[in-house]
Order: sequence, then C-alpha cells, then structure tokens
Amino acid sequence: MLNYVDTRQGTNNQYTFSNGNALPYTGVPFGMNHYVVQTKNEGSWFFNPNDRIFQGFRLTHQPSPWMGDFSHFLMTPIADDKIRGSVFTCQSSYRPEEAIFKPHYLKVRQLRYNITTELVPSCYGASMRMKYNSGHQAGLVLNVHNKSEFRLDAAQRRITGYVSNFADCHDKEFRMYVAMSFSKEIDLSTTGYYDAEGQFFPEVAFDKVDQHVVLRFKDCEKDTLDVKLATSFISLEQAELNLARELSTTLDEQKESAAQAWNHYLNKIQVTHSNEEYLRTFYTCLYRMFLFPQKFYELDANMEPVHYDTTARTVKKGVLYTNNGFWDTYKTVYPLYSIIAPKEYEEMLEGFLNSYRETGFLPKWLSPDERGLMPGTLIDAVIADAAAKGLAQHLLPELLEAMLTAATTQSGQNCYGRQGTLDYIKYGYVPSSYHESVNHTLDYAYSDFCISRVAEVLGKSDVAEQYRQSALNYNNIFDPETGFMRAKDQDGQFRPGFNDTSWGLDYAEGSAWQTSFAVFQDFQGLIEAYGSKERFFNKITELCNKAPDFDVRGYGFEIHEMSEMAAVDYGQLAISNQPSFHIPYLFNYVGQPASSQVVIKQIMSNLFNSGFDGFPGDEDNGSMSGWYVFSSMGFYPVCPGSNEYVLGIPLFDSVSIELPSGKQMQIHTDNNNPQSNFVANVQLEGEDYNKLYITHEDILAGKSLDFRLGLAPSYRQYSDEELPFSISKKK
Repeated sequence: MLNYVDTRQGTNNQYTFSNGNALPYTGVPFGMNHYVVQTKNEGSWFFNPNDRIFQGFRLTHQPSPWMGDFSHFLMTPIADDKIRGSVFTCQSSYRPEEAIFKPHYLKVRQLRYNITTELVPSCYGASMRMKYNSGHQAGLVLNVHNKSEFRLDAAQRRITGYVSNFADCHDKEFRMYVAMSFSKEIDLSTTGYYDAEGQFFPEVAFDKVDQHVVLRFKDCEKDTLDVKLATSFISLEQAELNLARELSTTLDEQKESAAQAWNHYLNKIQVTHSNEEYLRTFYTCLYRMFLFPQKFYELDANMEPVHYDTTARTVKKGVLYTNNGFWDTYKTVYPLYSIIAPKEYEEMLEGFLNSYRETGFLPKWLSPDERGLMPGTLIDAVIADAAAKGLAQHLLPELLEAMLTAATTQSGQNCYGRQGTLDYIKYGYVPSSYHESVNHTLDYAYSDFCISRVAEVLGKSDVAEQYRQSALNYNNIFDPETGFMRAKDQDGQFRPGFNDTSWGLDYAEGSAWQTSFAVFQDFQGLIEAYGSKERFFNKITELCNKAPDFDVRGYGFEIHEMSEMAAVDYGQLAISNQPSFHIPYLFNYVGQPASSQVVIKQIMSNLFNSGFDGFPGDEDNGSMSGWYVFSSMGFYPVCPGSNEYVLGIPLFDSVSIELPSGKQMQIHTDNNNPQSNFVANVQLEGEDYNKLYITHEDILAGKSLDFRLGLAPSYRQYSDEELPFSISKKK
C-alpha cells in the first residue's frame, strides 16, 4: 500500500494556521530517528511542500512544531567550493514534483550541484547514496546547531561524535551520539569547518558551537558516494555498534526491508473504493499512526534492550518510548493498536511503566522526557483500554499503583502528574484558581473511571467502586441553566461574566462548546443532568448549527485553533482539535444516529484529503489520522476502557481487518454513493443489528459487519441496551 502514500500530506503550514502541522517523515515504524527534507531554516517550520529550495536532509526528533526538535542535524551534499559557512550558502533549488517522498524512501536531485541523493531509513540509522555529476569535488556538509564534537578517522573513512541540541530535557547535557561511514576516501586537504565569519579551517577534529563541518572526498567528481549512519542516546560505543549492524546491508536491501516494515502494518487493513483519492487519504493517515511513539531504547552487545534515563543520567536496562502526548493520542492511536498491533502496545506500556519507575509518575507528554503539557493524565485511558481488552495483564498491578499515585499525590514539579490533585479530592472539582480548571476536572473524572476499570479487572472491588463514584465528579461543575461545564471557585460559585464562546482561561484550546461534552464515561448521566434526551439533543444540534464565533478572552489574541474552526464553518464542532473528536458521535447516545451519520460523512468527505492541506488542524502524533481511519471504517472508540466502538457511517465499499488471531473482520457497504448520507440498515454476522455500537469482542471474533446506506434518514426507538456505554446504565 506504499504506492498510495505521499508523506507530504498535511505539511503546508505556518505558525498561524495548520493544515496538519505535520512533517514528511521518512523512517521505519516506531523508529528512533526520522528524516525530513529541510526547505527553510525557520525554527520548527523547516519544511513546506511548495518551497523549491533544498537545504539538506534533516535527522529529526520533532513530534510537533509546538514541542521543537530535541536532537537534530542537517546533511547537505555539495559539489563546489562556493559555500561560506551557512545553510543559506549551501542550499540548492530542487523540483518537488520530481522528488520522491515515501515512508521508506527519499530521493532528491539538487539542481545547483546536479547531485541525486537517495536516503533509506532503519530503526537506528540510515543509508544514503549520492550520485555526483557536476565534475566538481564531491562533498557533504554537516550543519549542527548548538554544541557538538566530532572526530575524523580518515583511515577508516569515518566520522564520530555527538550533538547536544534539544528543545528541552531534564538532562541539560543530553547528547545524541553519531557514527558515519563513507565509501570513498576523505580528502583531508579540503575537509574542515567554517567559522561564523565564513572563514575555512582545514581540520580533523571539530568541537565548535554551531558547527558547519565540510567533508570532501577523493575521486568522486562523477561517481557515487555511499554513506551509512547510526545514532545512539547511550554512548559513542553504542552508536558504533548500531552502525556495525548496518554495514552488512546495501541501500537496496535496506530499502526493501523498510518497505516490508511499513507494509506489515499498512496491509493489516484493506479498503476498497472507486475513488482512489479516498485510498490515498486512508493509507497516508494509517502511515501516520505508526510514526509515534518512537523507540528510545537500543540493543546492547547481547541484543538486550537498554535506554538512557535522563533523570538519573545513567543507562538502564529495559525498553523506553518517547515523543508522544497522551492528551492527543489516547483517543484513537492506542485503540487501533489494540486491534492490529497488540504486542507493540504491550511493549509501549512496559516502556511507560519504566518512565514511572524512573520519575515517580506516569508520563503525560514525552519529548524526550516529561514536558508536562496539556491537562489531565490521559495515559490512564491507554492503560484502561489495554486492561479491558486483556492486554499487558502482567503489568497491570504496577500500572494501577502508578495511576493511583497520580490520583492521590501532588508532585513538587508541575510537569508531573495531576495539577490541583489535593483540591480535586477535597472539592470534587479543580477550582478556578487553576488554569484550564474545567478540562482538569473533566479529565480527572474520566481518569477516575479508567482507574476503576483497571481495578475491576484486577478484582479490587473497593478501589473500583471508589473511583467509579468519583468518575461522576463532572456533575460538580455542570451548570444546568446554561447547559455547560463551568469553572467554580473554592466556595462553589461559578466564575461570573460567562460567555459560551470565550476560549482559554478555564478551557484548554477551546470554549465551553468544545469542552463541556468530555464525559466519555457517562453520557447517560450527562443527559440526565440536562433533564431530558430532547434537551441534550437540542444542545448538540445547536453546537453543530451555531456560527463558528469565538472570543479570544483567555488568550488575548487569536490562536490557530480558532482560525481553523472559523475557516471551515462546521459550527462550533471544531473537529480541527482533539477535544471535539467524539462530538459527532454523541447523537447516538440519545437514539438519533442519523444526525451523527450525516455530520461524520461531511467531515470525512470535505475536511480530509491526501494533499498538502490534508487535515483540518494539527494532526498530532497520529491522533487526527486515527479519527479518519476509524470513522472511515464505520465505528469509533468514544470511550477507551469501555470495550465499545460507537457506530457511524463507513466511507469504503469494503474493509478487511487482519486480526492477531489470523482471523479477518469484513465490513461491506451497499449503496455507497455521495448522496447516501445515512445508514438504512446494519447487520452483524448476517443478522439485523440494532445496537448503536459494536464490542471489541465482536471485532476480535471476526464478525462481519454490513451496512446499507440510504438517501433519507431512518428513525426508530432504541432501548437502553442498544445505546452505547455509560456508567449510569449500570444502575
């Protein structure tokens, strides 16, 4: 399925507006390094698909422009002596329409130098093949921002060293070690570095800040230079070991291996449709779901996993993962892993448990270690979903311990655990004196549900009941008069001057409209708080139909999420950001699936594509791609930890999901055309099916799911058993 994927999907972005804020990553699934063509030297926005300038191949660890790049350097092939110690003087024009941007393969021709370069990734390194054609001496520039040291071994045709540049890290001396091997002899007379004034110094040892190292090679003016590289976060010796394991394979062999690694995942879901654009969009989204989290562990001389602990600043045994924000990814990425990559999911949980062992808290936003961004501790949902689905059972006792630690202990460092933990326990909500208090309260209530699910699996009934009750704390900030979740002070008074379209302050990246429905564990209870199904239905209908107005109150300026909501005019839905992902499915909870179906189909058909503007907002580590992947198959995990997927409307004529047992789940859609915005009939295993959800067990059993679409909506009454999961349904 690699032929459908162009990695430049969603890469046409700027600071003020996001069409994905994605990068065109070439790597292997969950690989430690990614590689990106750099077209501009402008901070986090270093690539744009419309640029016609090539500055080099960037080895990058940037999970998001808002996080930055914690270890990176730039490799630029050159073939003249007219460079002056800056990226600008090395850059060349290229034709992006002729370049190849694939998950497993990059190919670029620099017009200035007439150099064609191929790059193929591996988990810990890459192979490059540069074909020089100009007649000028072949060279390669390593441009490193901040501190680095390199040593040249001309006899072995190698360069080794480290770079120390990062957006942030608990270890302020954090390093990435690098080892590179070349197929041609290095010309020491023309190899060296440029200083800040552009003066060249022949040298074999490089230990400057902001280095611009120039390597030149003998007898390669019209020949091919092969480069192998490997990196390590552990030591230079480990980088050399990683490199040694790369040297026995050719670039072509490595390319085939990388392609197989991608097809292993892409082939697990087969979809069909007469519109090939839908296929390109689907498989490019699916590719994005296997980029993050990235491996942060390596294999030592005995092939045992080891990793660098940035807190203790020492090497430890075991696996570790990084570059993931659980506020984003718990909603879609990990639920998909539970279906088609459960073993990898279990290993990631082991890695996150190692983070807990080393810091005292489960991670929230890793890059490379804890950044502490976004409300809540939503890794709780990742754990609960695995527990409910029978995964990682041997890890659950310690994982529950870690979840309870965050629920009951206030860390002395703001980056760890919950904010306002003790006040949440005291009041049953996070008071308005805390920033984004509404989101904190709702996320903690959901996390409490997640704790109850893990405790239930482990047979700890007292803990399960305690946290099932506190999972209802969302009621403590619900305002029945306005129908919104609102911030309260310590005296239980709502913040005065309420405006339902005001963003920020009490709400994270949204207003009351996008935030007030984050009650994944208990929509039945929320409906009861509204007073009736009709009131709830009218409220979410109003959300979809209301103009996309916003007040910048909490920020004082327009943030890009506001701009993106306003741009598409889908009411207050704001599908451009994670807090709204589940909202289109909420009509199911009041037995009005037709409203969900038409909204979901319009979003899939109009707001996603395979092009440079492919997403309606920040893609964020596979999370928005996951919304499209799930929704286009016809179901969505509204409440991870419930073992249910709420039904929507499929986009494809057929879907075949390869399951871990070797079985397959088949989904077929009849009368699938643009004008059919509604589901007329559903069958499960050939029998009429009236429930508005399917279970994880249905999927793993390989049960067939058949939809027939229609032009007009169908209406019927639904029993409580036919509605999706809510805690209150158990009463």
